[in-house]
Amino acid sequence: MPESSASSDGTLEANWRRTVDRSTKWPVIAFIASGTFWLLVGSVLAIIASLKFNMPDWLVQQGWLTFGRVRPAHLNTVIYGWISMTGVGVATWLWARLLKTRLRGQGLLLTSVGLWNVGMVIGTIGILAGYSRAIEWVEMPLLAFAFIVPAMAMVTAAFLLTLRERRVHHLFISVWYTGAAMLWGPFLVIAILLPIYSGVPESTANWWYAHNILGLWITPIALAAAYYLIPKVIGRPVYSYHLSYLGFWTLALFYNWAGAHHLVGGPVPQWTTTVSIVFSMMMIIPVVVVAVNHHLTVVGHFKKVIYSPTLRFVVFGAMSYTAVSLQGSFQSLRAWQEITHFTQYTIAHSHLGVYAFATMILFGATYYIMPRVMEWEWESPRLVSIHFWTTGLGIGIYITALFIGGVIQGLQLLDPDVAFLQIVEDLKPWFWVRSVGGTLMTIGHFVFAYLLYRIIMRQGAPQTGPTYFRPAPEDMFRSRNTESAPALDEQPGL
Repeated sequence: MPESSASSDGTLEANWRRTVDRSTKWPVIAFIASGTFWLLVGSVLAIIASLKFNMPDWLVQQGWLTFGRVRPAHLNTVIYGWISMTGVGVATWLWARLLKTRLRGQGLLLTSVGLWNVGMVIGTIGILAGYSRAIEWVEMPLLAFAFIVPAMAMVTAAFLLTLRERRVHHLFISVWYTGAAMLWGPFLVIAILLPIYSGVPESTANWWYAHNILGLWITPIALAAAYYLIPKVIGRPVYSYHLSYLGFWTLALFYNWAGAHHLVGGPVPQWTTTVSIVFSMMMIIPVVVVAVNHHLTVVGHFKKVIYSPTLRFVVFGAMSYTAVSLQGSFQSLRAWQEITHFTQYTIAHSHLGVYAFATMILFGATYYIMPRVMEWEWESPRLVSIHFWTTGLGIGIYITALFIGGVIQGLQLLDPDVAFLQIVEDLKPWFWVRSVGGTLMTIGHFVFAYLLYRIIMRQGAPQTGPTYFRPAPEDMFRSRNTESAPALDEQPGL
């Protein structure tokens, strides 16, 4: 191809990308900024709840600051505020980029942001005021969901409008994951809010929902981001399309059944928990498939995590996905649950999934997306590095403490010679370590929020190139020739 023609094609592609990015700008900013606000609120609530394990008489004069209200308020602000809203922001940008078309339904998405935030305000205040529904992961009053559910439906509608105008025939795997999440998410929330459950069936439905809101709403969005950003940053195609689709369909088929393993030993039919355990073990298939696909995509390029903030966060999250999913499969077994059930081990497991996996990928995706929608680079590589190390070390300390403390707790609970108060006393050092880890993560969250504010306001000196942790060799992130890869237009040249 003549050099002038290649240059012209490159200019046209760059102009097209800018057009798509600009079409997503305000919905992406609104969702990610809102999600980050709720991350800060949830972090403060988390620190208060964590410290109460060692200082139970602290902040008990006001009912809204007691543990029974602060903890569920933290959970809901993080799940429906931070993870969900930021996830929608990331998914919005991916959707338009991968469909090679301008985003449709911007008005629907901006209205969705408004409704979602109203629902979050009502829900958070409602929980703190004592109007919790006492159903884990859906503690917010029904009035809050009267705003959040229509907001989710508007997001789905905007995505369908954009899909109808797509300019590609082949749908990259990230489109499959994102589209599935936009269909599954609203369905899950509506299903758990139906007034048809009571007693044991309500508990069963509760854990069906709690497990699936992570596996069929949060997980697909995070995996979609990982599948796009890993090959995009390193400049090579996904290792195997066949593996990527196998991972998607086995996740869709197996995960839906896994939640009831949380009810082992409860007053539910034995066949229910047994089926759940079987499907939990079958989840090893999609997890290993995704892990192998990601690893073989990155192999030979691991040194790039030294330079790229996006790659470092996303690879951390992808590795955590493998860890938490394999752990979850084996944790479902009755022999292991005999030790870990009703202990701090379960809390560590949930944070490994929601934070080390999903949150770290969302951080990485935000570092990639915001410079493209703002046409402005991140201000400070040092602050980005501080953000990574405080959150990475923080979650590492957090889950290590609760994994170890939880196993010790479980073994002591099985020993009739150990007094219950002794078990409580033995947990205190692990709770202090938990608080240290949580504090580090919270510091990282405020650093991230500051960086996000600065880039949205386009403050700081203009940068001449991408923000790296350290100066990268000139050809480090130059895309390799991928002409032999299928569906080249969905590969890293986007």
